[in-house]
Amino acid sequence: MAIHYMTQEGLDKLKKDLADALAQRPVISAQIAEARDKGDLSENAEYEAAREAQGLLELNISKLQDLVANARVIDESQIGTDKVQMLNKVKVKNLANNQIMEFTLVGESEADFASGKLAAATPIGKALMGHSKGDTVEAKVPSGIIRFEILDITL
Repeated sequence: MAIHYMTQEGLDKLKKDLADALAQRPVISAQIAEARDKGDLSENAEYEAAREAQGLLELNISKLQDLVANARVIDESQIGTDKVQMLNKVKVKNLANNQIMEFTLVGESEADFASGKLAAATPIGKALMGHSKGDTVEAKVPSGIIRFEILDITL
């Protein structure tokens, strides 16, 4: 079982998602019962669709329960900026094209590249972890190796 590091905000959102999913159980059960009452199950598309929805819901509930059970909330007051770590905002320069990027390193479940939240478990995240301002790091990505210079580490 993997530990999932996240912010308190991320954990609260997961708990809400789990509660919402659990609330769907009786709704889907009712749909299955209603479809079953319509007779012949061998050609009952409604019944099949409801059973499939139930399977997907149970899969989602299981995944959310695992994430919540193995969540470790990171104490933001304990985060320094001398070396890159979870929840740091890191400003880097791609040495191949001199493009400057900035992202916050987060846990897998909170990652959202579009809003600048990069999962620490990604190749770039792993390459940055533990390094200091001024360091040059290499991230092995599917297209090859990208070299970054760490320009700044903030909260």
